[in-house]
Formats: sequence, structure tokens, C-alpha cells
Amino acid sequence: MKRGSICHLLHAPRRAATFPFLLIIASSLSAQDAPTELSKVTIQGVVLNNLTREPVAHALVSSPDNRLATLTDDQGRFEFSFPALSPDPASTSTDLQSANSLALQLSSALAFTSILTARKPGFLDPQRHPQLPPVDLAAHELTLTLVPEALIVGRVVLPNSNTADRIQLELYRRNVSQGQAQWAPAGSVTSRSTGEFRFADLEAGTYKLFTRELMDRDPLTFDPRGPFYGYPPAYFPNATDFESAATIQLTAGATFQAELTPERQAYYSVKVPVTNASSDTQLMVNVFVHGRKGPGFELGYNNRDQKIEGSLPNGTYVISATSVGPTYAQGQSTLTVKSSDSVGSPLTLAPLATVRINAQQDFKPDPNSDATQDNPTPPTDKAAPWRRSTLNVRLERAEEIPPSNDFAQLRPPSSPTDDSLIFDNVAPGRYWVRVESARGFASSISAGDLDLLRHPLNIGPGANLTIDLTVRDDGAEIHGSIEGLSGPTEADNSPQNSLVNNFILRTAGRPPAYVYLIPLLDSAGQFREIPVSSEGKFDVQQVPPGTYQVLAFDRAQPEFEYRNPEALRAYDTKGQVIRLSAGQKETLSLPLIPTNN
Repeated sequence: MKRGSICHLLHAPRRAATFPFLLIIASSLSAQDAPTELSKVTIQGVVLNNLTREPVAHALVSSPDNRLATLTDDQGRFEFSFPALSPDPASTSTDLQSANSLALQLSSALAFTSILTARKPGFLDPQRHPQLPPVDLAAHELTLTLVPEALIVGRVVLPNSNTADRIQLELYRRNVSQGQAQWAPAGSVTSRSTGEFRFADLEAGTYKLFTRELMDRDPLTFDPRGPFYGYPPAYFPNATDFESAATIQLTAGATFQAELTPERQAYYSVKVPVTNASSDTQLMVNVFVHGRKGPGFELGYNNRDQKIEGSLPNGTYVISATSVGPTYAQGQSTLTVKSSDSVGSPLTLAPLATVRINAQQDFKPDPNSDATQDNPTPPTDKAAPWRRSTLNVRLERAEEIPPSNDFAQLRPPSSPTDDSLIFDNVAPGRYWVRVESARGFASSISAGDLDLLRHPLNIGPGANLTIDLTVRDDGAEIHGSIEGLSGPTEADNSPQNSLVNNFILRTAGRPPAYVYLIPLLDSAGQFREIPVSSEGKFDVQQVPPGTYQVLAFDRAQPEFEYRNPEALRAYDTKGQVIRLSAGQKETLSLPLIPTNN
């Protein structure tokens, strides 16, 4: 091996995309003499602001187990050192021995450090918001980035109220799961006595903000003989329900100012009898403005009197209650409050739904099955019994505001030979049926005449439904490459460089690119995410027939809203559109779509 530094080995020219890994710097290796020991291993790096690319001084850099920790200097730099390790004495080749020694030191360093992270107040916590920052191989150092936190700050103004009142505020974030946007809680704070509030450590994204109910406790205005007064939820900026509230768009490092002014209103006592609850029934109660789902109002349950109780202002509400013991059940009632105490129509709890999956497989003959002289034709797999363990079936909520009280779960097998797939305790709502198979793909999913590959399933109270599922293994194959990404050059193919590059790739935090197969509307295709190899290649088997838009991004897109035609319109001229039939083999070359963060 030519005399040179390991640093040079790690930074041999490469055209492949970079990976986050730990940079190891050691002494020179001689080609004449087999090394007996390498000098100490050093990990060097710099912490940068992901937005401005400026160094971050006095950031804490540590390993996940906190066995290594140090602060960056004024230029954002840090360094860790490790004792030297001896080479493998069993190696006979000088080059191989040197390479083995290098791999040993790489392994030792990684055993201590895994992937280093940095943190500092004012930036996103890496434990809550993990980042996979890119590393510039030519920079001769590990680069960690910190994303500045976004903030929502402001004030709640409570007119005619005691200035010492504090009010709780809730923040929801719009997340994307399985290509569909859903609202989920993102934090809760209580305002100060001045009404000021602050939400910190926020990612870039879309949010909604509102106040929780607050009863007026001002002794100067309280009349024990009159109606109660309180402040219904106020949704930013001045909406009366969650659905009509304005969205807050946050970018990294941004600060958004918000002011909310809840309106003081009269509250009236309300009661909703529960007809078939017992004294030990535990109820979870949700309250929605009629026709406008979303969080905000609250009522409680009195299990002694079997009544849902509390107080509400004027309006029409939907009261939903779910029992969590001793059995699961759900009921719903409508209640209208008109300037007086109100009693809603009785609520009857109905058992939650049961969904049975009737699975069948339609497989081609297995070419690896036994064929004898007496039986030269391999047996077909079409009638072979399928096993529960070969299928992963899930029910996923299709609503934009999914409820938090879902208890659906697969019924445990009654015996080792029980392969039935039955979901118990499925709450009413709309669901997508997701199927993953160890062999093949779900070619059809249906409930009666409803095609569940294209439409969600509507499940009502107490329903007992059967879903027919067929799994096939004659899917299409796609082999492809990404333009601008390729494998290592000839200079990378020495024993040392090859070993180092392979080791780096094995310990990398992510592939250099991701390919997405997005089924077009009214297509029977199914979404696929495919990581790209370090050589810029990708392969995928058993792709369901259908029409797809194929896109390649330089990093994973966990919040890709591919079910939204508006979100996809930005990529109309990028990637390729392909039509796949059963057993088809397709070769693609895709342009790489860069992302901003």
C-alpha cells in the first residue's frame, strides 16, 4: 500500500452522495513493514447551524450513552481521542493487515460513540427531533448540524376577568402518515398571570392553536343564584371550532406572535344519562360542536349515577362516550343547550365492531419445490394453506382528526394452528386496510362491492364485517438507477479503501437517495418506498400492477402527502409515469430531486 494517511483513504474521490458517519484520523501506514500498532484514533468535527451554516459555540457533543461528552469551542469544533489498537497478527498480507487494523479501530471507536449528537438551548432537541445531517467528505471532519427551534409566543386576553387567571393552551401539528395528513397534539402550556405564553422546541410545520375552557372565578361578577360564566375554547385567530381555525405556518428558527381573546359566555348544567352502564364502567367522553369535529370542550362521567355531566354554553353538541372496562363499547348522543340547564337524550353503549379478514393466496408454482422422477412437475402453491405469520394486516384511521381512544387489536390465536385474523374492539369510523405480505402482494381487498385498495372502509357501531383479501406473487419488477449517483472509482478499490468504504456504508445513517412509487388516482397500484444503494441503484420486486408516478429524492420523505393531488402537482414534470402489468420487468433512470433540509 502506498504511504499515506488514513484520512486520505477516507476521502478518496467519490461521486456517490455523502453519509453521516464518524471520521477516524490515524497515523500513516507503511507498505514495507507490517504495522505492529497504529497511533491513537481521533474523532474530529464541527457543529453548524443548519439554517445559517455558522459554527455553534459551546454546544454539547455526546454519544447516546453519554460515555463521551465535550463542549465545542468558540469556532464550534470538538475532538475525541481513543487509545491505539494492535493489528490482527493472523493476517499475512501487509495491505490486508493494515486494512484489518483500520477496521478494528473504526469498530472500536464506533462501539464507544455510535453516532454523536449535539445539543444546545435554542435548537431542536435531537432526542425528540432526530436529525441525519449530511457530511462533506472533503471537509476532513465530521459535521453535525443543529436546527434552530421555532417558537409560538403571544398573549391571552381575558376581558372582565381576574387578571390572575391562568388558562391552558393546546397546540396541534399537522402530520402526514401513510400519505394522509392528520392533526395530532404537539404540546400544552399554561399562560402566566399576565396572559403571556410560549411554545418552544417546535419543528417547521403547520399548526393550530387554541385555549381550553376556563370557568370565570372572578368574585366581583360571580352570582351563586345565576348562571355560571366561563370562556369557551378560542381558536386562533378568532374561530369558534377547530376545523375553521387558521393554520400557523412555521419555518425553522421562526417566531410567530399570536393573540387570543376568549369570549365570556353563560354556561349551563348539562346531563346525558347512559342507559346500560354499570357502576364499575369507566367512560372516556368526547364533546364536539355539531358537524365540526375537533378538540376543545370537555364533560365528565358520574359512574354512581351513570350520567355524563358538566356544563356547556349555548349550542348543539355531539357527545361520544367509550367504555374501557369491564368491556369495550361506544355510544353517541346529541345535546342542544338553549339558555337553560339541559338533559340530553339517553346514550346507549353498543359493542365495538369486529372485523374478520378472509385471506386467500393465489401463488405461482414454487420453482424451488421438490420434483421427483415419478412427479416431475413441482406442486402448485395455490391451494397451500397460508400462515398468519406471513401477513401483516392493519386498520388505519382515514379521518383528518382521528380520535385518541382506539382499542382495535388482532385477536390472539387460540392455538398454534389458529391462523385466523380477527380485529376486536374496532371503534366506529373510516379505516384504510393496510396489508404487507412476506411473499407477494395484496392483489385485492374488498368488503362486498367496496374496493378497499382505493377506498376506506366505513365501520359502524357493533358491526360484524368480513374483508376478503387475496395475495398474489406475480407482481412486476423494477430495476433502476439514479442520474448523478454511481459506485466507487478504481482508486477506491484497494483492500484498504474497499474495506473502509464498505464499513462506512454499513454504519451510515441513511441511503444516498429514496425512490417512491406513487399510485395515480383510480389505479390499483400500491405505494412503495425504496432505498437506493451506494452505487445509485435500486431494485424492487412484487410491485402490484397499476399506474405509478416514480420520483427519486435525495433523502427520505416521511411526510410526503402522496394521497393529496395538490401536493403531487408540484412534481408533475419530475420523475416518470409508468404502467405495470403482472410479471412485467421495467428498467428506469431517474433524475434526483434535491430537498432543502
